Amino acid sequence: MIGLIMAGGKGTRMQSNQEKLLLEYKKPLILHVIDALKNSNCFEKIIAVTSPNSPQTHKIIAENDVEVLETSGENFVTDLNYVLKKLDDYIFVTSGDLPLLDENIVKQIVDTTNPEKIWTSIVTTTSFQSSLNLDSECIISFNGKDHIHTGISIVNSNKIKNLDFVEEDYLVINDKRVCLNINTKNDFELLGRF
Repeated sequence: MIGLIMAGGKGTRMQSNQEKLLLEYKKPLILHVIDALKNSNCFEKIIAVTSPNSPQTHKIIAENDVEVLETSGENFVTDLNYVLKKLDDYIFVTSGDLPLLDENIVKQIVDTTNPEKIWTSIVTTTSFQSSLNLDSECIISFNGKDHIHTGISIVNSNKIKNLDFVEEDYLVINDKRVCLNINTKNDFELLGRF
């Protein structure tokens, strides 16, 4: 299994000149995600996806002995699709802005996900997110209820023929370690409460 960290975004919603994944919460945000994947011992290889939007993030990732793939940085979906076409493996995809992610929740996700599914996205309920004072724009309806994407998916890329028509499965995990994406200044301020 490959651990894949998406780390090439512009972070425009942060309204800051500093690259978002280098913001400090005890250490740069991206290092929390790298350490969670490394310490889980679930992966043969860890790859981070960067772009021209994140040159300093690229540098710190490389300094931490993680392989780096460069994409155009057009947007998350385009960059992810580009990388998935290059990989033929079972892949744990995570965004690089989940600083509460740790090795235990990574192991739980890997152990719980059905490997026969092509694409499993980890979601939380909107009520759980609200209980943590979090807002999200990535709302999907599943089993008659609203859920929110966490930025984590398990993808069996060797079963994908066409990325336009992939059936998505959902795994609900209401856990703060998977739901606090740092997208805005408000999210970063909330991080200090955990």
